[in-house]
Amino acid sequence: MSADTVPVTGWGRTAPTAARQIRPRSYEEAVAAVRDCGARGGIPRGLGRAYGDAAQNAGGAVFDMTGLDRVHAIDADGGTVLCDAGVSLHRLMELLLPLGWFVPVTPGTRQVTVGGAISADVHGKNHHMSGSFSRHVLSFELLTADGEIRTVGRGTPLFDATTGGMGLTGIILTATVQLLPVETALMSVDTERARDLDDLMARLTATDHGYRYSVAWIDLLARGAGMGRAVLTRGNHAPLEALETAGAWRGLEPSDALRALGPSGALRVLGPSGALKALGRGTRARRDPLAFRTSRFPAPPAHLPEGLLNRATVGLFNEFWYRKAPRARTGQLQRISTFFHPLDSVPHWNRIYGRGGFVQYQFVVGHGQEEALRRIVRRVSGHRCPSFLAVLKRFGDADPGWLSFPVPGWTLALDIPAGLPGLGGLLDVLDEEVATAGGRVYLAKDSRLRPELLAAMYPRLDDFRALRAELDPRGVFTSDLSRRLTL
Repeated sequence: MSADTVPVTGWGRTAPTAARQIRPRSYEEAVAAVRDCGARGGIPRGLGRAYGDAAQNAGGAVFDMTGLDRVHAIDADGGTVLCDAGVSLHRLMELLLPLGWFVPVTPGTRQVTVGGAISADVHGKNHHMSGSFSRHVLSFELLTADGEIRTVGRGTPLFDATTGGMGLTGIILTATVQLLPVETALMSVDTERARDLDDLMARLTATDHGYRYSVAWIDLLARGAGMGRAVLTRGNHAPLEALETAGAWRGLEPSDALRALGPSGALRVLGPSGALKALGRGTRARRDPLAFRTSRFPAPPAHLPEGLLNRATVGLFNEFWYRKAPRARTGQLQRISTFFHPLDSVPHWNRIYGRGGFVQYQFVVGHGQEEALRRIVRRVSGHRCPSFLAVLKRFGDADPGWLSFPVPGWTLALDIPAGLPGLGGLLDVLDEEVATAGGRVYLAKDSRLRPELLAAMYPRLDDFRALRAELDPRGVFTSDLSRRLTL
């Protein structure tokens, strides 16, 4: 078991610290690490995709759980997987898609571990249909502060404290997850423009029930009549029969089509419709659409100039992105990786913000609080925040995690360069708006929320604190986030 002092930061790179990194490779080593982590305690850490300080522990220990990454069992009939918490969603997709199964919920990156997905109770584009990740977790094994390994099932206080508990109840060692059946590794995608925020919300409200996945990119630099203009993208898993129609051929990405059809000579001889009929025949051809394929582009340089993303450059990008989107297009076939995780194709994409990093701010306000959402978008637009990654989604029913983020309503996530003048004051005002509207901010992305607002946002906070005090009286599991917010 290795243990070295290393620099540690979140994906936003806004609050770098140093900690002793311990990487257990067995459950026995994990137990030993917890029992001997030192006075500053420790916090489990996966692939480092929490944007803020949730997986940091300045002067203490971080438990790097990526060394425990075994898949123990896959039930290909019942659609469940039992795996170590250090297994990434990317690895699960590689293993499960060829068997006709997909992870039930995925955030905007597949480079997160199962343990991280549970601890942050991640959500995706399908929350309005499928809820958070924890809804599909049947049970998990949890290493608690006393060195014991407990099997934790749904409906128990420890389950509800751990799902969304940001690693503060213990280290998740294994989990059993219910999967989603799919026929292909492709998505059938509809895209359309919305002229402003009200138009976007109306479209989402009226038609979201017809799609498993739904998300909108918003231009937060647009003002006036076009404030909140957006590109709305929705999709469902493509059935196998979608590959057997000429319409599917026209919508299929060229690289995917060529791979699906095999040698290019088949296309020249048969033509598109004949080749697609051939694709529908035979065991091998029917298996091929389940192949998990990804793209990869060069990583940005390690040190980019500060201020590269400013109002001018982001304004140009936003104008291009909005104008290039179709006014309305239906049935385009996209790879799963393209639809869910476009940024994963660019390693270290967070470098584009420069050394100062960026703040990822995400909040939710309930149904009936649309005016609060409008005010927030108006404030951000008026401040001219150069955000090119701004997405709006609708949340469905909440899951029972005490610190789980989603509640029914509207959630907006945006990235802002950390060096933007006046950013701290702006976000403090937004926090007040969110709290007054009965909403909350997402702890997995936070690095600056004031602790006095936390109880208003998370009504089960006292229950969480009480259980944690009983389970971990010495404060073995601690983080920069927990100290900052007195969790």
